[in-house]
Amino acid sequence: MNLFFEESGDFKAGSVLSQAGEAYQVELPSGKRTKVKAKDVLLQFTSPDAAELLAAAKQIAADIDLEFLWEVAGQEEFGFADLGAEYFGKAAAAAESAGLLFALHTSPIYFYKKGRGRYKSAPEASLKAALAGIEKKKQQAIVQAQYVDELKQLRLPTAFQSLGLQLLFKPDKNSVEYKALVEACSELQMNPARLMLATGGLKNAKDYHLSKFMLDNFPKGAGFPATALPSLPENLPVADVRAFSIDDVTTTEIDDAFSVTHIDATTVKIGIHIAAPALGIQRNDALDAMARARMSTVYMPGDKITMLPDALVDIYTLGEGQTRPAVSLYVTVNTEDWQIVSSESKVEAIPMSANLRHNLLDELVTEENLANDAGEYLHKADIAVLWKWAQVLEAGRMRKREEFGLKPEQNNRVDFNFYVEDDVVSIVRRKRGAPLDKIVAELMILANSTWGKLLADHGIPGIYRAQGGGSGGWAAKMQVRMVTHAAPHQGLGVDQYAWSTSPLRRYTDLVNQWQIIACVQHGVTAALVAPFKPKDADLFAIVSGFDAAYSTYNEFQTTMERYWCLRWLGQENARQVEAVVLKDEVLRLHDIPLIIRLPGMPQAARGSQVRLEILRWDELDLSIEARVLEMLASTEDDLGDETEDELDAEVVVDEIVDAVDEAAEPADAAADEVVDSAVN
Repeated sequence: MNLFFEESGDFKAGSVLSQAGEAYQVELPSGKRTKVKAKDVLLQFTSPDAAELLAAAKQIAADIDLEFLWEVAGQEEFGFADLGAEYFGKAAAAAESAGLLFALHTSPIYFYKKGRGRYKSAPEASLKAALAGIEKKKQQAIVQAQYVDELKQLRLPTAFQSLGLQLLFKPDKNSVEYKALVEACSELQMNPARLMLATGGLKNAKDYHLSKFMLDNFPKGAGFPATALPSLPENLPVADVRAFSIDDVTTTEIDDAFSVTHIDATTVKIGIHIAAPALGIQRNDALDAMARARMSTVYMPGDKITMLPDALVDIYTLGEGQTRPAVSLYVTVNTEDWQIVSSESKVEAIPMSANLRHNLLDELVTEENLANDAGEYLHKADIAVLWKWAQVLEAGRMRKREEFGLKPEQNNRVDFNFYVEDDVVSIVRRKRGAPLDKIVAELMILANSTWGKLLADHGIPGIYRAQGGGSGGWAAKMQVRMVTHAAPHQGLGVDQYAWSTSPLRRYTDLVNQWQIIACVQHGVTAALVAPFKPKDADLFAIVSGFDAAYSTYNEFQTTMERYWCLRWLGQENARQVEAVVLKDEVLRLHDIPLIIRLPGMPQAARGSQVRLEILRWDELDLSIEARVLEMLASTEDDLGDETEDELDAEVVVDEIVDAVDEAAEPADAAADEVVDSAVN
C-alpha cells in the first residue's frame, strides 16, 4: 500500500512498511523513512508506485485549466477529492486527485486553503483584482526588461528623463524604473550615479554634487515664498561721512563699510558701518522664519544660495550711491600712537560713496605702495589711515595672544579665490595678510569684540565664538565653540567675540544685531526690550541649529571647491604639477587648493616641494591618483599655518589627521575672519 500525505506544508508519497495504530512507517522514493500520522494521509493507493504518482500528479497539475476549475468548484468550501469527479467527469484516479491537489495548493489567488485537503474558491471580485495585479506585474517586467536593455546600451529611457535625480537620491524602490536601474547597474558592474552620468541622466558631475545637496537641504528649491518687504526707516539720522566698502567682485551682500573723519591734526574718527536688516526684520516674522530656516548664505564657486531674498538684500545692502540704515561703531583714535581714545555705537543712515573691489585694488594697494604713497585709487587717504591702524590693532591682538600663552600668528599662508563663468573656472592665489584683507579683518574683529562687550555690559545674551579654556587636551581646549555669554577667543587675542558684522548672510549676526540695537537705543533698560532674554531656550536652539547648518554648508563648499579643482586639471591639461607637503603623505598642489594623499610616498618634511605626475582623477567621487616625479627644495612660503582641521575637512583625508598643530590652529581663527569678510 502507498500513501499520499502532507508533511510540513509539502505533499509527499511513499510505500507503507508498517502500521502501528494511527501511525505509519513510510519509505519515500529517496529511501528515507518517515513516520506519518493517519490524520496527515490524503490518499491511499496501490498503483502506480509513489515516484510515478508524484511525477504524474505534477504533470496533471500543470495541465489543469484553473479558470474552469474555479467555475466548477462553486463558492462553497470543498474537499479536493470531491472536486475530482466534477472536474474530470469521472471518479478521479489517485494521480489525478493528487494532481488536482497540487493545482489547488499552488493557486492561492483562485483557491483559499481552509484545512487539510479542503479549499474554498476566491470571490470573483478578489480573483479579478488578483489577476489584474499579475498581469500588471507581467507588463512591468516587460517594461523593466526594456529599460534594462536601454541602460545597458548607455541610452537613457524616456521615462527616466524626469526621474534621474530622484532615482539617485530619493528613489521609490518599488518603482519599475528603480528596479531597472539596480538591475542594469548590477549587470554593468557600475554604480547608479556613474550610469546616470554615462546615459545623460546627469548633465555632469557638478549636477550630481549640487543636486544631492539641494535635495538634502533645499528639497523645495532655493526660492523664497512671496512675502511683503519692509520699508526703509525714515527717522534715522544721516551720518556725515563718506563710507566705502571693500569686497570681492562677486559680493552682492555688502554688509560692512568704513569711513574716516579727521577731527584735528592728531585725531581721527573711524567708522565701522554694518548693514542693519534687523531694523526691518522682526523676531518670529515671516522674514525671520526664512532666515532662520537657512541660517546662512551657502557659498560655492561661481554661485551661492542667499540666506535672505534678493529683494530684501537689495533694500539693506550698502550699495554705492545709496543711503542705507546701519549700526555704526565710531572709534576715535590718536594718530600719534594709534591708540583708541573713545568709542560709541549708533543706529543711523549711512551715505555710501563707493564699493571698492579686490580685483581692481589688490595690485595697487600693496604694502610697498602704501609706504611710498604710490598709486591712485578711490579713498586712497582713508585706506592709508586704516592700514596704519590695522597694523596697530593686529599687534595688540598678538600681545593678547601671548598673554593667553599662544604663539604669534603667521600671515604667510596662501588663499585661493574661485571664479566660474560658463563652466570655466579660474583659481586665483591670494596671500593672506595683504593690506586690504588685513584692514577688513582687523576692523571686523574689533567691531565683533567691542559689541560683544557691549552686550555683556548691558546684561543681555548674545551669540559668541569662544576659543580656549575648555576641558581635555590642547586641541579640545582650543576648539572654537559657540556660547551665549561673553568668553575669550584666545586664538584671536580678544576677551570676547560676538559675530555681528554679517547680518545679511549669517543668522547669528542678525540675532546679535537685534540685541546690539536694543543696547544702543535703550541703554540701561536694554534688558527689558531685547528680543532675547538671559537663558532664553530659543537662543540655545539657534546656536545648535546654526552649528549644524554651517557645518553642512562648509562641507558642501569644500566638496564643490574640490570638484572645481579637478575640473581645473582637465581644463588646463595639467599632467605635471608642483605640490607642497602638508603632513606625512598629504600634499596640496601649488597652483590650486587641491589636497592629495599619496600612500607610500618618500618621507619628506612639512613644507617640502615635490613634482607630481597626475595619473587620473574622477569628478564624481572626487578622487585623484598621482605619483611623485621629483623632490624639490623645501619652502614655507605656500604652507604657512595650514591647520590640520582644514586637512580633515578635505574629502580624501578624512582620517589621516590625528591632532591639531599648536602653532597653527589659533592663527587660522583670525584668518577665517579674512575669508568671511573679504573673500565671500
